[in-house]
Formats: sequence, C-alpha cells, structure tokens
Amino acid sequence: MYERLRPLLFRLDAERAHALTLTALRLAQAFPPALWLLQRTFAAPDKPVEAFGLRFKNPIGLAAGYDKDALAVQGLAALGFGHIEVGTVTPRPQAGNPKPRLFRLVEDEALINRMGFPGRGMRFVGHRLSRMRRPCAVRVGVNLGKNKDTPLEEAATDYIGLMRAFAPLADYLTINISSPNTVGLRRLQGRDMLANLLRACSLERAGWSVRKPILVKLAPDLSDEELEDALEVILEADMDGVIATNTTLARGGLRSKYGTETGGLSGSPLRVQSEAMLRKIVRRVNGRVPVVSVGGIMSLEDAKRRLDMGAALIQVYTGLVYGGPGWVRAMLQGLAEAS
Repeated sequence: MYERLRPLLFRLDAERAHALTLTALRLAQAFPPALWLLQRTFAAPDKPVEAFGLRFKNPIGLAAGYDKDALAVQGLAALGFGHIEVGTVTPRPQAGNPKPRLFRLVEDEALINRMGFPGRGMRFVGHRLSRMRRPCAVRVGVNLGKNKDTPLEEAATDYIGLMRAFAPLADYLTINISSPNTVGLRRLQGRDMLANLLRACSLERAGWSVRKPILVKLAPDLSDEELEDALEVILEADMDGVIATNTTLARGGLRSKYGTETGGLSGSPLRVQSEAMLRKIVRRVNGRVPVVSVGGIMSLEDAKRRLDMGAALIQVYTGLVYGGPGWVRAMLQGLAEAS
C-alpha cells in the first residue's frame, strides 16, 4: 500500500510531508482503537537484546531527528521499533535554519537536511514525556544538543541542564556533538573540548541515585586520528556507548538535482562510510562499550550486516522514509527467519 501512497506523499515538500506523517501518528495514538489497530497491523516477532544495562525487545530503533519534540512516540512505537530516540532537544526553543532545509534525493535513496535543531525546547519535550503513557517494552532515549547561540565554551551548561531534565524521563541519554548543521558543534568532538564536556557530564551523573546510560553520537567524517582521540576520551569518561554515525558532509556520485544542497547527507550514499566507521569503532572499543550503528541502513541485508559486524543495536531514519510504516516489521521478520 505504501508503494502506491509514496508518490503522492513525495509530491509534497519533504518537511511538510514529514509533519503530516507525525500528525497522523499523533492522532492515531490519541484514539485507542486506532493505536490498537496500528499495533496489530505492524506486530513483529521479538528479538531481545541487552545493551547499556537495558533490555530491548528488538535491535531496531528510530534515530533522533524524526520526532524532535516527542509528539508521536506511542504511534511510532506501534510500528515495531525496539526503541525510539527523540530529539535533538535543546534547552530553549529555537527555530532552526531557514526553510527549505530538508530535501529528498529520490534517485539516490537519500535525504539532505540542514534543520539546525529546530524544536520547542526542553520544557515542552519534558512535559510530553512526563504525561505520555509509555509504550509497552519500548525504550525511549533523548538526544541532547546545545542551543545555537550558546558558546562552545559554555556547552557543558546546556548538556548538564538537559541531563537533569531528562534523566527521570528517559531510558538513556545521547550527547549529540556531531550534527553538521549547528555552526561549530562538531568542534566538540576534538580531544580537549570533548574531554572537558564529558568530564562535566560524568561528574553530574556521579551525583545521581540511579545511573542512567549516556551515549555519545559521532560524525562519519572524522579522520582516523580524530576518531581515536574521541574514542579514548569516551572510554576514559566512563560513557556507556557510542552511536555511529550522524549524517555526512561528504558528497560524490549523487544523481539527484538536490545533490549540491548544503547539509547532512543520509541514506544509501552513507552506507559504505558508516560501515567503515562501525568497523573501526568496534575494533577500537573491543567490547568495552556497545556500539549503535546508524546511517545507510536501507534493507534487511544492511541490517544483518551491521549486527554481524558487531553493532549491539541499529537505528534508522531515511530507511523508514523510503520503506514506509511496514519497513520495521519486514526487517524484524527477516532477522527472525535468519536466526
């Protein structure tokens, strides 16, 4: 059915179509019979996974960026995901970058976004999560980012404030320092700045009565030396995992007319780069922390390969856009048959 609907949906501006999809899921979750129907329609076999001290009903999660303000967590969970990562959330609301800022590269099975962390901010998302009826067995993570106008030297203040707000509401937290669409943000991946930031986050968490897993999301564009430095700092700071990777600034071989747009590229063109990063990270951390793989996962074969390469969990975004609401169920059925 989605194959017939997708051409109509793709006639709309990409960001408008995305908003309509979230609205439909939000309405469905507010009407119990509709939510029940979604759950029944997209029910899939469980494939339990343990990571970060948490049990996930299956290894497939929704990457941050899809539901920035936690508007449709229950509706999205009904599609079969084992976890939903909301955000990126910033302390204060911000508009993000000017539109248009989201582009479909249909010929390349890809997206380019330069969203810039638009969202309603920490208070709104916290209110949404606190009032939400938690989806059964689905883990919820919150992806954290600094406000655009917060100086890099003061970034820790933003992240710590977000950690305090969401620790009681989330199953895990993700420190996002790798979006290419907030000026200067990726500088936080450098050894010294990252060490200062993660040290502050670790000290903050040390005072909590309950340890909440903290993951760090890295860019695919790091050099080998930069990656080695970042991983060393992450391990020294006692972080609980790595998410690899965010979108890429690299270009090459794109066929779509939107291929020259600025922003982060995701989808099929990111596959090789993301897998190369996963391979390096898994080898470097050597089992000390789990790795979540994201970027270019568009098929069952992609999902199997990432898990076989050592990813504890995988996350998708662009694959859902192109594959539709039944995509997660199909992936889980395929993984169950292969096990």
